[in-house]
Amino acid sequence: MLSFFRANATSQNISLVLFFMLLRLPFLWSEVPLLIPELSWMLVGEQMNRGFMLYRDVWDNISPLSGMVYWAIDRLFGRSQLAYQVVAAVISVFQILYFNYIIRTRDVLPERSQVPGAIYAIFLTISFDLATLSPMLMAATFLLLALGVVIKMLEKRQITNEIFEMGLYIGLATLFYLPAALFMVWAFISLIFYTGTTLRQHVLGFFGSIFPLLMVMLYFYLNDGVASLNRNLLTSVFQVRQYDLNDFSSLIISLLIPLIVGGLGFMRMLTATRFVNYQTRIQQMMAIWLIVAVLMIPLMQYLAPMQFVVFTPALAYFATYYFLSFKKRWLAELLFLGFVGGIALIQYQGLLNLNPALSVGRLENLRAKPALLPDQIRQKRILVIGEDEGEYLNNFTATPYLNWDLARYDLKNLDNFDSVIHVYDNFRQDPPDYVIDKENVMPKLFNRVPALKKRYKPSPWKGIYEKTS
Repeated sequence: MLSFFRANATSQNISLVLFFMLLRLPFLWSEVPLLIPELSWMLVGEQMNRGFMLYRDVWDNISPLSGMVYWAIDRLFGRSQLAYQVVAAVISVFQILYFNYIIRTRDVLPERSQVPGAIYAIFLTISFDLATLSPMLMAATFLLLALGVVIKMLEKRQITNEIFEMGLYIGLATLFYLPAALFMVWAFISLIFYTGTTLRQHVLGFFGSIFPLLMVMLYFYLNDGVASLNRNLLTSVFQVRQYDLNDFSSLIISLLIPLIVGGLGFMRMLTATRFVNYQTRIQQMMAIWLIVAVLMIPLMQYLAPMQFVVFTPALAYFATYYFLSFKKRWLAELLFLGFVGGIALIQYQGLLNLNPALSVGRLENLRAKPALLPDQIRQKRILVIGEDEGEYLNNFTATPYLNWDLARYDLKNLDNFDSVIHVYDNFRQDPPDYVIDKENVMPKLFNRVPALKKRYKPSPWKGIYEKTS
């Protein structure tokens, strides 16, 4: 298999696409579970499609361009997991082909081949959650484009106005996934150490990176949403995360093979003598990429392989050299087959549950499971006060309070007059049919807003209130 991809022919791009589709075949055999983050993205798209403005009318910490994509998908296809998977597959194919293009045509490695694209495709199938349209996957597309520009500048050792293009790509990636802003550091460190960049050119690149952000700030300023943008997006990045221990163990096992192969490739590069100065600079730049990617981990809202797709370009680069560095091609072929088989085994275990005793790749903590609700509460507009445990799976969201971590700002602060006014206005503009109160907030809210007490009454089910009119 490895020898097949070592052929340096443009027509092999078709083979890369077919190879990627072959790796994704298990997703056709078994229904891919809907994940809690995926459901949340769909709910954001639904609310935006109803005319509500992100952050001001929909309280969630998703980045703005990701929200726009989910809005467009909801407008075209509704709440469709298949649409998310198809768009994600298209983006993945673009990343595979583009990564293979820049590695092959820019002489980043001593040998030109299609192996970089093949390994990138394998890394994008380590877990079933990589099949969905995550903000990180969309952001990684623009980070890859920025990588291509940086490699081009390192090759020429000449900085032109392309530095603005590089900054623009990173700025757009930030608008898809806010922690991607850290890659501004990667770009400028790479340019400082490995090119003769002047202060004016650094300023131009910096302006390119903040230009999209300034446009978004201007949009929200004109729509009276800057305060909501700051509260729901910017400050939420620095919230303390609480991760489950099972998330760590499952994640480490899923990423173990890519990390080992990438690490072995990096170690081999340190002792290799086949590289020219330009290629050595690329190695160091890729190492900085990995360091910056590690710094993003504390900013991740949850732990799942799809959050680590940003590691893929650097790991695929180092892994490619590892397999191409063997003088005994039969040994490289055997190792590559074992590599593919190991990745496939982890993927099949996570999706098909080959061994029920193992939780590897299952992502049980992230799967959306239907809540135990009465049959009457189906396809209704509801508000969940507390952590969503699947109540929205067969219902629709009402009021801006989609994300409980952000909703606390109002719903757990009812001694504040402004919060009471906000809650009343939000109930009035988008009234839920049912309120599922897990935090015992409604009694206090009724005391603060008697008008709501007239509109909602306790239902026969504990903790659930229904609209009277």
